[in-house]
Amino acid sequence: MLSLDASAVRLGATAANKTDAIRQVGQILIDAGYIEPGYVDSLLAREKVANTFLGNGIAIPHGVPKDRGLIKQTGVAVLQVPDGVDWNPGDRVHLVVGIAAKSDEHLQILTNLTDVLGDPTEAARLARTKNATDIERRLSSGASPAERPAPQPLPDDLPNHFDITIASPHGLHARPATALVDIAKGFEATIRVRHGDRAGDAKSLIALLNLGIASGATIRVMAEGRDADAALRALREAIEAGLEEEEEAGPTATDLPRIDWEGRSIDGVAASPGLALGPIWQYQRGKIVVAATARDPAAELIRLDRAIEAAKRELAELYEEVKSRSGAGKAAIFRAHAEFLGDEGLIETARALIRTDARSAGYAWEQSFGQQAKTLAAQKDALLAARALDLRDVGRRVLRLLAERIEDEPKLPETPVILVADDLSPSDTARLDPALALGICTGSGGPTSHTAIIARSLDIPAVVGAGDSVLDLTDGTLIVLDGHSGTLVLAPTDTDRANAQRAQADMATQREAERRACYQPAIMTDGARIEVVANIAAPEEAAKAVEAGGEGVGLLRTEFLFLGRDQAPTEDEQTAAYTQMVKSLNGLPIIIRTLDIGGDKSVPYMAMPVEENPFLGERGIRLCLNRPELFRTQLRAIFRAAASGPVRIMFPMISTLEELRRAKALTEEVRQEVGADPVEIGIMIEVPSAVMMADELAAEADFFSVGSNDLTQYCLAVDRMHPMLSRQADGLHPAVLRMIDLTVKAADKAGKWVGVCGGIAGDPRGVVILAGLGVKELSVSIPSIAAVKAQIRALSMVQAKDLARRALACPTAAAVRRLR
Repeated sequence: MLSLDASAVRLGATAANKTDAIRQVGQILIDAGYIEPGYVDSLLAREKVANTFLGNGIAIPHGVPKDRGLIKQTGVAVLQVPDGVDWNPGDRVHLVVGIAAKSDEHLQILTNLTDVLGDPTEAARLARTKNATDIERRLSSGASPAERPAPQPLPDDLPNHFDITIASPHGLHARPATALVDIAKGFEATIRVRHGDRAGDAKSLIALLNLGIASGATIRVMAEGRDADAALRALREAIEAGLEEEEEAGPTATDLPRIDWEGRSIDGVAASPGLALGPIWQYQRGKIVVAATARDPAAELIRLDRAIEAAKRELAELYEEVKSRSGAGKAAIFRAHAEFLGDEGLIETARALIRTDARSAGYAWEQSFGQQAKTLAAQKDALLAARALDLRDVGRRVLRLLAERIEDEPKLPETPVILVADDLSPSDTARLDPALALGICTGSGGPTSHTAIIARSLDIPAVVGAGDSVLDLTDGTLIVLDGHSGTLVLAPTDTDRANAQRAQADMATQREAERRACYQPAIMTDGARIEVVANIAAPEEAAKAVEAGGEGVGLLRTEFLFLGRDQAPTEDEQTAAYTQMVKSLNGLPIIIRTLDIGGDKSVPYMAMPVEENPFLGERGIRLCLNRPELFRTQLRAIFRAAASGPVRIMFPMISTLEELRRAKALTEEVRQEVGADPVEIGIMIEVPSAVMMADELAAEADFFSVGSNDLTQYCLAVDRMHPMLSRQADGLHPAVLRMIDLTVKAADKAGKWVGVCGGIAGDPRGVVILAGLGVKELSVSIPSIAAVKAQIRALSMVQAKDLARRALACPTAAAVRRLR
C-alpha cells in the first residue's frame, strides 16, 4: 500500500496565491524524486479544467493524464499553509495535497482524505499541527477499509447494505451514475446511496449527482424490499466493474508544428483540434416565454406529461443520429439526458406547483429544473457541477414544447463564422452544421465537457474556458482559433493570418489526399474485392456517403421518418425522402430496410402495447406484418423511388421462413399495384433461428445482411445497452463468428452474397475476419469508409482467411482480439 513519507510534508508554509502553492508542492514532489520538473506545469494545467478544491480547507492538485510520462514513481506530497491561500472565490486552502499517480495506488490516501473531509475538527487540527508525522499517519495509514469504523446509522439508512470506494477517475459523474440508475430501476426494492451524511434515491440521476461523489469517496449502497439482496449483488458487481466508465479522450495530438502567434491572444483550453480563421458570431439562446399561471390544473398536468414524452422521443432520435455518426460512446450523453426526464423528483416538484399554486406547466417545469440545476452547479467537483448545463439543456428542450412563444431564436448566418458563447449545450452543438461553424470558443467549460466531446465528433475546432472577456468581442471581428494549443488570437497580424492559411492549406492537402484515395476500390493484394458501403439515417447523408468514398448504401434506417412526430409519414413524404437519396447516389445501389420499430425504438401513435420483453415481442417484420397498411404505404413509396435508381429492399428481424414468404407476397402485391419493375429482396440475419434456417432462407432471398449488433445480443443473451453486461456483448465472440460463418456457407451454396452492417464491420479486427469468412460487403458509418477501404487494400485474402480460421477456433472474444 502507498504511504505518505513524512519527509514529503512541509509545515508552516506561506503562499502568495494558488499558483505559488502549487509550485511549492510540486517542488516537494521533485525533491522527493517522484516527478520530472515539467510535471509542475501539468499540475497547473489541471486547474484550468477542473476544480481540485475538496472542501474543509483541502485541495488535491494533480496533473493531466497525457503527462503521466513525467512521473518517475507514484507519490504524494503535502504543503501545510496554516494561514491559508485563496484557491477559488470563497474557498481557502490550508492543506495542499499534491498527487503524482501513474495508476490507482493513491486511492487509499484519497479515501483517507474523504474521511477527513467529513470531520471539520480533524481537518482544522491537521492544518495547524506542528508535527509532520500527524499528517503522515492520518493520510497514510488512517484506518484500513477493514479496520475503519462503519458509518453510524442515520434515519434514512436501510438494513441491507455494503460500503465501497469509488475508483473511477472522475467519480460518479453522469455516465456511470446513469448506468447505476439503470441497474437500480430493474429491481423493486427501495435502494439508496449514502455519501457522508447525505443519502439519495439510487433510481434518481439527479439525486445521485447531488451527492457529489468524487473519485476515492466511500459510499454506502443500501436496499430494502423483496429483491434487495439481488439488487445489492448486481450493484456491487457493476461498481467493481467500473459502471461502463470510459475515459473520454481529449483533443488528439497533431503532427502540425506549433505556431507562435504574434497578435494579442487569449489562452483557453484546447478542446477539439483544428484551426479556424474567420469572423466571430456571438451565439445567444432564444428567450422562452411561458405563462405564470393557468386556470385548468388537470389540463396543465396533461400538457406537462405530453411535453416530457415528446422530449424523450426527440432525445431517442438524437441518440440514434449521434450514434450512427460518432458511435455509442458519444451518443451516451443523450441517454443521460433522457434519464433526467425520468426523474420522479424533478417531475413531481413541477406537478405540485401546478396542483397547489395554479401554475402553468411551463412555469412549474422551469422552476423545477432551474432549482435542481442550481444545486448541481454548486457542487465542489467541477465535473459534477458541469452536469448542471446538461440538466438545463434537457429542461429547455421540454420548456420549448410548453412555450407561449420563443423570442430571438438563434440562427447561424449563411456565411461561415466562429461561434462564441459562454457555453454551448450538447443539443446546441449537435445541431451545428460544420460547413457554417468554422470553430467554437466558449468562455467556460472544459475539454471533457459533453459539448467538447460532440465538437470533436463533428470535427469542429474548439477552445473552451477562455474567460468572460470573449463575450465582449464584436460580431464580425476576424480572429484565429487554434484548437491544437487552445489559443484565441484576437488581433491577428498579417503574419498570423498567413500562418493560419498555410496551416489550413497543409491540413486540406492532407485530407484531400485521403479523400482521393477513398474512391479507390477495396481490392486486396491478391485481387479479391470487398465492397464498402455506408449506413445512413437521413436524406442528406446519402451524398455524404458518396463523397466519403462509399460504393453505395448498405443500410438505410427508415425509422428517421417515423420517430419524433405525432403521426406516421405519408406515402408522398416517404417517396420524396427515398427519391432524394436514390438520386444523390447517382447510380450507386441503396438497400432500404423496411421499418424496424419495437424493442429499443417505439412511437406513441402506433399504440404499441407495453411488453415485458420488447426485444422478443412485436418488432421489425412482425410489426409490419401485423400492420399491413403501414407496411404497404412504405413499400409503395420504396417502389416509386426505385424508378430513379437501383434500389434493394431488406426486411428486418426475419426469424422464420413463413415471415419471409408473407413479406415477399405482400411486397409483390404492392409492386404490381404500383406497376414497378422487380427489385432484389434481402433479409437481415439477426436472430439464431435465421442462421439455423439459412439454407432455406437463401433459396428465397436475393442476399443476406448480417446485423451483427442484434445477432450478438440474441446469440449471447446479453442486452447490448445493459449498463453492467454490455461489455460482454462483443460481436467478435466466437459464437457470433461461427453463426456468421454458417450464414456465409449457406449463402455460397445458393449463389447468394452476404454483407455485414453491424458494428464489427468497422472494427479493424472485424474487417479482416469478416473478409476471411467470405463476406462480400461491409456497411459502415460514413467516417469509417476511407479507413476500412485502406485496411482492406493492405491485406491479402490468404491473410484474412488464416485469421478467420484461427478466430473460429478461439474459446473467447478476448482470445479473438489477441490474435495477430
